[in-house]
Amino acid sequence: MGQHEYHALSPRLLTCPEGLPRAAYMDRGWYDREMATIFARQWVMVGRAAEFPAGKMRRALVGEAQVIVVCDSDGQLAAWHNSCPHRGSELCRKDEEEVGKLIRCPYHAFAFAAADGRLVSTAHAVPSDDFDRSAHGLRPVLLRLWNGFVFLNLSADPGDIWSDVGLHTLDTWPMDSLVTGHVWETDIACNWKTFWENYSECLHCPGIHPELCDLVPLYGRGIMSPPEAPEWTPDGPEIPLMKAGATTWTADGQPCGPIFPTLTPADLKAGYGFASLWPSGYVVAHIDYVRSVRVVPLGPERTRLIAEWHFAPETLAQPGFDAAEVAAFAKIVMVQDGEASEMNQRGMRSPAFKAARLMPEEYDIHRFHQWIRAEMEVTP
Repeated sequence: MGQHEYHALSPRLLTCPEGLPRAAYMDRGWYDREMATIFARQWVMVGRAAEFPAGKMRRALVGEAQVIVVCDSDGQLAAWHNSCPHRGSELCRKDEEEVGKLIRCPYHAFAFAAADGRLVSTAHAVPSDDFDRSAHGLRPVLLRLWNGFVFLNLSADPGDIWSDVGLHTLDTWPMDSLVTGHVWETDIACNWKTFWENYSECLHCPGIHPELCDLVPLYGRGIMSPPEAPEWTPDGPEIPLMKAGATTWTADGQPCGPIFPTLTPADLKAGYGFASLWPSGYVVAHIDYVRSVRVVPLGPERTRLIAEWHFAPETLAQPGFDAAEVAAFAKIVMVQDGEASEMNQRGMRSPAFKAARLMPEEYDIHRFHQWIRAEMEVTP
C-alpha cells in the first residue's frame, strides 16, 4: 500500500529514513554525552509535589547528578546539588531525611540554610580572611511545577518544559488536585531510548499487546491514531478509538470512579490523551484517573520505569476501592513493553545491526531521533 493512498494530513513519513547508529544504544561515550547535554539541559520529571513532604529532604536523580529536593515548613520547595561545597560530601545519605531550617553536612558539619542555600556555619573550621562565605553556599538546581509534577533542571538558563502536544493539553483535567494511589517501579535491561521508541509506535501492538488491542482496536491495526488509517479524511466518518462500550483503560473498560467533571465533550469522546515530556516521562490522562511514567536512565543498557496512578480524592475514598486493581491493566501493557524493549536491545547488540530503517508508521521515532541529534549537536 503506497503512501499516495493516504491523506495529505496523515502524520506518516513519506520515506523510510535511517535511525540512530548502533552506538547510541550501548556505547558508554554516547551515553555520557547524552547525560552532559540532554539531561543536563532539559527539564526532568522527578515526581509529584505531594511526594516531597514538609520538613523533609529527598534525593532525586537528574541524569547522573544526585540532587536533593527540600520542602520547608511552609511547603515551599527548593532543590540543591547533593554535594557539600566544602569537600564534596553528600548531604542527604538516605532516600529521605528530616530537615529543619538548616541542611547540615554529615562529614564536617558545615550548615546551610535550607531555604536559600547560604552558608551559615563552618562548624569547627576557622576560615582565613580570603574565604568568601557568600561564594560557598549550596549549588542550586532550578525547580518548576507543572500540573502537580516537580521538574528539575541542571542548566542555569533553561528553556521551557518540552512537550510533544503542548503544556496546555491537559488543562481540562484537575491535575493539581489528584492524589497518587499506586506506585510501581521496575528496572529493564535496555537503553532509555529503546523504551521511548517502543512507546512511540504501534507496529508492535498486534503481536505484543493482545489485551490493549482488544480495548483499543485501532492499535490492533498497527497504528496509533485515526489519521494514519488509509480511509481517514478530515470530513470522513469517525474512526472510534476504543471498542464499543469501553470508556477508559481498565480491565472492563468502565470508569473506576467519578468521571472528571471538567472534561470537554471531545475529551470524553476520545477517552484518553497522551503528553510526552522528553526526555524523562509521559502522562496518560483518562476520564477517571491519570497515569504518569518516569523514564530514568541508569546506564547505557539499564533503565528504571516509575509508574504512578493518580486519582481524585473521592475516587480513592470509595468503599472497597483498590487502586492496584485499576493499575493492573496498564501494568500488563508495561510489562509487555519492557520485555519487547529488552528483546530489541539484545538484538541490537549483534554486530550485524548498524542502524534501524524506520517505516512510515514510525514517524514519532523519527521525530525523537531528530530531537536527540539536535540536543546533542550530532549530525546524521
